[in-house]
Amino acid sequence: MAMPMTPTQTSSLLRDLEHRPRKNLGQNFLVDANIVEKSLTLGQVSPDDQIVEIGPGLGTLTESLLEKGANVWAVEFDATLAAHLREKLQPKYPDALKLLEGDAIEFPRANFNEPNHFKVVANLPYAISTPWLDAMLQYPLASRMVLMLQLEAADRFAAKPGTKQFGAISIFIQSVYDIESGHRVPAACFHPRPEVESFLFNICLKPTPFLFPTQTKKLIRECFQQRRKQIGALLKKKLADGGEKWIRSLSAEGLDHRARPEQIPVTAWQRLEVNTPPPDQLN
Repeated sequence: MAMPMTPTQTSSLLRDLEHRPRKNLGQNFLVDANIVEKSLTLGQVSPDDQIVEIGPGLGTLTESLLEKGANVWAVEFDATLAAHLREKLQPKYPDALKLLEGDAIEFPRANFNEPNHFKVVANLPYAISTPWLDAMLQYPLASRMVLMLQLEAADRFAAKPGTKQFGAISIFIQSVYDIESGHRVPAACFHPRPEVESFLFNICLKPTPFLFPTQTKKLIRECFQQRRKQIGALLKKKLADGGEKWIRSLSAEGLDHRARPEQIPVTAWQRLEVNTPPPDQLN
């Protein structure tokens, strides 16, 4: 396995590239071999796997994936780092590495568009974790994702109903993926050291994933923007029937119209159907 560079070696390479890590892009480079190996293990990476990687940076994880015999579809936003990867890795893996220079929000699958299964193994830039994950919650779906995230984001994505962290993105992710055991990652595993703790977030596609229609997702987000309000009041002007039928169905969870959005379980949100409000309530 390709050994990650030490912090000193990483600093030296960055100087050679005349590149200063950009905080706004979350450029904290992994310098711990155990965490790289943990990512591969959690991802169950095998030869001929199709792997999407977001923000490959200096290529430590990328090279380890390639050494495993995987085909890697990577998207890198930073032009200097993309040029470095083309020079360092493309000649060694001309067929296995497909490198795209671009924005991961615009190209969430790094231009992977084949019909076969794929996985995601990535040290995800923290600033884009929520919008990127949201963009991935549509077909084709990754069979497994192992994502280096800010610990706070991982807690939010895995949050259970009744907690302050539980929100719309928790519902959308947990409707598609089962959350499996991950791994906490100290700040010392990166250069430069981030100001937050990190976590390897490990999720596997459900046997029957549930994808919310666009309008339902919009409504759920609106509900959580006023999460302290009662669900009956929130839906009164948003749905033609005020959501009465759906609210009655909450009795199966021991809830009623007084429930707050964060109290309602994922399976109940999946039963919510959006219909058009009457004309006098559209404005």
